[in-house]
Amino acid sequence: MSVENLFEKLWKQYSEANVQALQIHNLLRKRGEEIVNDHIALRTFGLPKVNIDVLSQFFLKYGYEEKGTYEFKAKKLRAKHFEKEGCPRVFISELNIEDFSPFLQATVASLVDQVPLKNTENEALLSAGLLWEPVTWEVYEALRKESEYAAWLAAFGYVANHFTISVNQLTTFKDIFELNSFVKDNGFDLNVSGGEIKGDRSDCLLQSSTLASERHVALKDGEVLLPGCYYEFAERFHLPDGSLFNGFIAASADKIFESTDLQE
Repeated sequence: MSVENLFEKLWKQYSEANVQALQIHNLLRKRGEEIVNDHIALRTFGLPKVNIDVLSQFFLKYGYEEKGTYEFKAKKLRAKHFEKEGCPRVFISELNIEDFSPFLQATVASLVDQVPLKNTENEALLSAGLLWEPVTWEVYEALRKESEYAAWLAAFGYVANHFTISVNQLTTFKDIFELNSFVKDNGFDLNVSGGEIKGDRSDCLLQSSTLASERHVALKDGEVLLPGCYYEFAERFHLPDGSLFNGFIAASADKIFESTDLQE
């Protein structure tokens, strides 16, 4: 498999399960846009069997390089991003398991214990979905009280959490503000946590995202509707040296994570 095939597989799974992303994608294509993916994001648990190093190995073998590390103290997450020229950036985050209650630690450990070792050695892991028995609603809610991220990952497993439209490559929109207006005018809700636009021009990165659309999820004790994946939009600017900013802003990413929070 090539890295292009890997991204195609991830997009197919993501867009089939995330109808709003495919709808937005198609609306833009009808305007004549050729959509370029700025980055994808993947989530995992910070345990040796499935941590960032495990997920990133599948990109490193294709020539990706680690370019940045990030800490999210409030959400108890850490992340790294990877780059390869001519390819979408890859952002992988993991939950700092050790920072949570004995209940969450034991629950997550029991989930990860169920992941077959053979899955951790194959890039199919990135789109494997659930590799453990579904949790109950009670366990999902208990996890969510400590970490929305943990509950989401327990419910959905290994899938691309989001794809991202590169606003820089769009030709019929002046900027991310115009794109946001277009998305809202077509009936899609945006994540407004921390503001509709995350970041500032001085950060050299502006980001926004839809709220994750709900999906039917089969928990152990019945089917429920839960927020699944979302579509992100990113506009990048040049640094003083003239190069394009390729990294991420932790404060902005912190709010983007909330696109998958359960809305109460």
